[in-house]
Amino acid sequence: ERFDYYSAVTYQGGAIPQGMETLEIPKLTWAVFEAVGPIPEAIQDVWKRIFSEWFPSSGYEHAEGPELEVYECGDMSKPDYKSYVWIPVKRV
Repeated sequence: ERFDYYSAVTYQGGAIPQGMETLEIPKLTWAVFEAVGPIPEAIQDVWKRIFSEWFPSSGYEHAEGPELEVYECGDMSKPDYKSYVWIPVKRV
């Protein structure tokens, strides 16, 4: 099994730099989870809890679409660093 992993920024229009491409993410319903703490531990913990705790009790299931990890600018080793996991979802 394989998966694609992209580094991305929000596209504001205009010329696309050589070697880069655009990828449109469709409109979906998203569950957004905040991870607070050093990377990678904080985000790994959030992923585990999403599938072991949140999905089983939420009334939602995973929808077709990309999963996103969003990282704020800053020192990823700090205890108050924030990142986010976005999961496409649909009601069960």
